[in-house]
Amino acid sequence: MFSPLSVTLLTGERDAVLVDPPLTRAQADEVAAWIRTSGKRLTHIFATHGHGDHWFTAGTLAERFGARVVASTGTIAQMHHNVAIRPHFWDRLLPGQLPETPVTATTPPGNRFALEGHDLRIVEVGHSDTDDTSVLHVPDLELVVAGDVIYNGVHQFLVESKEGGRDAWRTAVSTVEALRPRHIVAGHKNRDLDDNAGRTIAETREYLDVVDELLPKHPTPLDFFHDMLERFPTRLNPGALWNGAVALYS
Repeated sequence: MFSPLSVTLLTGERDAVLVDPPLTRAQADEVAAWIRTSGKRLTHIFATHGHGDHWFTAGTLAERFGARVVASTGTIAQMHHNVAIRPHFWDRLLPGQLPETPVTATTPPGNRFALEGHDLRIVEVGHSDTDDTSVLHVPDLELVVAGDVIYNGVHQFLVESKEGGRDAWRTAVSTVEALRPRHIVAGHKNRDLDDNAGRTIAETREYLDVVDELLPKHPTPLDFFHDMLERFPTRLNPGALWNGAVALYS
């Protein structure tokens, strides 16, 4: 029904933090059951960026569990933008499946909050597959929950990557790499793959480099699309690639 979504639950002895709640009411019900099964008290819900598939159910889940929704200031601005385009995009894509989407997120002081004394750091990285994105760095786990900065076995969303967007995305990838994570949870991943940081960083960069290699070689989006499929035959969600091809050639 959509590009595969990663939802992350960080748990301590008593409490938990949810990262990137999903898109639809049905998905929220599944995530809520997962949280209840964990037996933990949900304290925070964090969204890495403003695309609706990474936060539209945040309000629903926050109300169910009494959690606080947090995000960077830039992400909050992009949340408002996605609410504004919802009738023309998200509701047409998934009619009748989305909950109410009030923007309730606030930005914690210093872009930091904690899980049972463990530091959780919001790192703003600028443009990746959209503007004003961030990642969640968990130093004690050598983990980055990367949202859409890093992809893992899924075609990358290129619609917003024109006019220097791919170079900005590379800068965002380098910012994540500088955190020296061992594990990265990508916002869109093939669940049969591991979360190795080195591999996912390298493959995300490679995808952007191949885009720049092939764009000048092909006169039409269809030619570009087919060549990308040949280069990346195992990546999931070719629909995202087609949408990106159309946008890049428009």
